[in-house]
Amino acid sequence: MKKLRVLHIEDSIRDAQLLSRHLLRAGYELTSERVETADAMRAALKASEWDVILCDYSMPQLNALAALSVMKETGLDIPFIIISGTVGEDVAVEAMRCGAHDYLMKGNLVRLVPTIEREVQEARNRRAQRETEKALRDSHQGLRALFAAIPDLIFVFDVDGRFLEIAQTDPSYYRPTDSLIGKSLTDVYPKTESDFFLENIRAALNEGQLCRVEYSVELDGKEVWFDGSISPLSKDSVIWIARDITERKLLEEQFRQSQKMEAIGRLAGGIAHDFNNLLTAIIGYSQVVLSRLEEDDAIRWQIKEIEKAGRFAASLTNQLLAFSRKQLLQPRVLDLNSVILGIEKMLHRLIGEDVEMIVKLNPQLGNVKADPGQIEQVIMNLAVNARDAMLTGGKLTIETDNVVLDETYASQHANVSPGPYALLAISDSGTGMDKETQARIFEPFFTTKELGKGTGLGLSTVFGIVKQSGGHIWLYSELGSGTTFKVYLPLVDQPTQTIDVAVPQVETLTGTETILLVEDEEMVRTLTKEVLLSKGYKVLEAEDATNALELYEQHNETIHLIITDVVMPRISGRSLVETIKLSQPEIKVLYMSGYTDNAIVHHGVIDEGTAFLQKPFTPDGLARKVREVLDAPGK
Repeated sequence: MKKLRVLHIEDSIRDAQLLSRHLLRAGYELTSERVETADAMRAALKASEWDVILCDYSMPQLNALAALSVMKETGLDIPFIIISGTVGEDVAVEAMRCGAHDYLMKGNLVRLVPTIEREVQEARNRRAQRETEKALRDSHQGLRALFAAIPDLIFVFDVDGRFLEIAQTDPSYYRPTDSLIGKSLTDVYPKTESDFFLENIRAALNEGQLCRVEYSVELDGKEVWFDGSISPLSKDSVIWIARDITERKLLEEQFRQSQKMEAIGRLAGGIAHDFNNLLTAIIGYSQVVLSRLEEDDAIRWQIKEIEKAGRFAASLTNQLLAFSRKQLLQPRVLDLNSVILGIEKMLHRLIGEDVEMIVKLNPQLGNVKADPGQIEQVIMNLAVNARDAMLTGGKLTIETDNVVLDETYASQHANVSPGPYALLAISDSGTGMDKETQARIFEPFFTTKELGKGTGLGLSTVFGIVKQSGGHIWLYSELGSGTTFKVYLPLVDQPTQTIDVAVPQVETLTGTETILLVEDEEMVRTLTKEVLLSKGYKVLEAEDATNALELYEQHNETIHLIITDVVMPRISGRSLVETIKLSQPEIKVLYMSGYTDNAIVHHGVIDEGTAFLQKPFTPDGLARKVREVLDAPGK
């Protein structure tokens, strides 16, 4: 049996009973109450829940319109049906306008039950809809709370790419949420980007599973990268979670660039090693020939040109060694400001009168440990690069300061350790560089200048010197807005050093001692042997360490000096020396190489007490170094 709760607003007991009999005959289990005043109606509405209100239109203390007002006060949604014997059509229309759901005539109650059933069902439908909407709102609020806890951008799209929901932790990424809800991707993005989003939305819906994609969009003129996860939410909607990976992409790019530079550095170092062997022979034999020619000999100038070309090539290989961080340094604790002030006049001449130079130095700048000559080279190379970027003149600014690179900065820049640094910044007001140029600016032989206007080794030399000094260099540039190079050198808590290097006075370049010469490059070995023999020395010649050990063991007389290349196949020069010193610890050693490795050099600094001759060397330089080592006291 169906239950029905009826509130009668009626001054006639008989009429209320008549309506109840109709409902009982229709099979209802009836709960009812009759009221005839506004207060009684309020009390009844407050005390119980009602399925329907049957109200007489005209009563002494309360008419139907007043009863409607009372019901509106409560905010309840209860079917309100007016039943009267006198109401006309115009009055009924006004009642319906005021909120009544229907009206019936007391003389024609055949419509009573169908009307009540219809209105009660519609009221139930309305309540169910409101409950669904509330649950959906609650669900959205929960979803929003969840979204707010996730540090990503979250979108809900329908199949046509309309924004259904957006959650964002950083409102700077997109326009306000309210302005996008209901809009299509085509309203927000250019066609290429909107087509990309729609393609992935439909792919996720068609495949019915998670899709992943990396993409970039332009926001406020900057490229921002996202890692997108697209999952079906329903049969015609997806949830798109976008994580900002711009910082990660930058670090990946920096890491790839670092790897590329390391690979180029290894290649450059290897090339420098081989070329320095060749140049030793070219320069050396040029000088040997020149020493045997008369001053007025017709071919003398040609040999000098060969020597000159060799020396120029040697300077290029030296720059390659600087880039590959394989050059020899003489580091000391120094004041960077003093280095700048020491070459300020030279810089003025270097950059020309049409460039204004501004120097801003922090008087409290901390000390760094570096090779002062190499730091001068860094400053001059950067100044020349800046000058060349200002074709019609401009402004060059050199600044120093104390800075602390924190964990955040270090996390955004590959191979940077957090800590205190001295900053050297050199800025120009020139043409600036695009991203493609910036990505290659430190590569050897890369240049934006016209053919023949530069070697492309200036900035690669700067890069190598800074890196070998334990520092970092970063570039900031925009087309038309100039360029700034920032060099960071680690601060050291030590006083500045002044090193006076005493140059040994070699009285003679000749000798009679026995020398074991070990060199795998035949042309260098032949030249070195010839020079040593010409100076009176006895020479045991070996092409590698194995051959050298055999000669040493077979030779019955004292060997006074080993001259050995550092880098050789199979057994290095250092290993050879250590083996021989087991039986003759007092033997003296002169290492030579066109490429420094970790055998005798660490971070560009030669091990203490080690004699070293850098290739390419001249016959005179070789003779002086040999005599210096032989005449030095001790081992």
